[in-house]
Amino acid sequence: MMPASMRRWLDKTHAGDCQALLQRMHSDGVRVQTCITSPPYFGLRAYLPADHPDKHLEIGAHGTPEQYIERLVHVFRAVRDVLADNGTLWIVIGDSYAARRTYQAASTKGGAKHGAAQAAAGAIWPGGDMKAKDLLGIPWMLAFALRRDGWYLRQDLIWHKPNTMPESVADRCTRSHEHILLLSKRSRYYFDQAAIREPSVDPRGPGNVRPVRQPPGERITSANANLRGSLHKIGVRTMRNKRDVWTVGTRPFKGSHFAVFPDRLIVPCVLAGSRLGDTVLDPFIGSGTTGVVALRLQRHFIGCELVRSFIDQQHLH
Repeated sequence: MMPASMRRWLDKTHAGDCQALLQRMHSDGVRVQTCITSPPYFGLRAYLPADHPDKHLEIGAHGTPEQYIERLVHVFRAVRDVLADNGTLWIVIGDSYAARRTYQAASTKGGAKHGAAQAAAGAIWPGGDMKAKDLLGIPWMLAFALRRDGWYLRQDLIWHKPNTMPESVADRCTRSHEHILLLSKRSRYYFDQAAIREPSVDPRGPGNVRPVRQPPGERITSANANLRGSLHKIGVRTMRNKRDVWTVGTRPFKGSHFAVFPDRLIVPCVLAGSRLGDTVLDPFIGSGTTGVVALRLQRHFIGCELVRSFIDQQHLH
């Protein structure tokens, strides 16, 4: 039977600093199966006004890339304390460029919805070996830092955005992807591969598979060759293991939150990382997408959010 101290956290978004909330969860014996989240991106936007009492708790709006990564390492260390031993961590994370001005995404630069939040973010000043216009490599800085902190770095998935907004740049390509880092607490962990299998795109179709012909004087001995030579016995499979590039279009959000990931992006994370009735954690839940998907898929969720106005915009029930 679930203890009352655990039940009071379930299916709610809790306002406040996520690290402090996670420490309280740990003290209450909270246990979650998976964590799916997207922390504030570095140097992109400031969500709280300068005079807000919680301004010092905001992550990503100011400081250096190294300070940003250090803050996230501490947050995810607290996540690890409440994560099941066979649990997983999924982090949706984008990159930033070094600049001598405040960074703004071309797609939202100057817009009424985004302009003030972007103008409030600190400029990303070059320093050390970082030069103006350098791509910072934030996803890999975070991935390697978490690996050093004891996490198992299992995969770098690519979120391909087919409807990405154009950028007014002339010396590089327009960015149309972000990263999803898959990490685990232990070397062996729960991962339901069958739950996220996808339709096969084998162009040959049923009946068109033929055994591999062995060239004269050659012997095919590899495992792959043996498999190819037996395909005529196996037949064309209609489903396959999910690939590591996920094509999911972005969707607009009517509220004041600026960085909402689409629910289709995290459905596979929930399905692969948890069972029916398990609990999904999002320490940066924002508009509540993780909670919505968890409930729809008959899981529980726990959310944390520093910006209270975002909680008011959630539609979780």
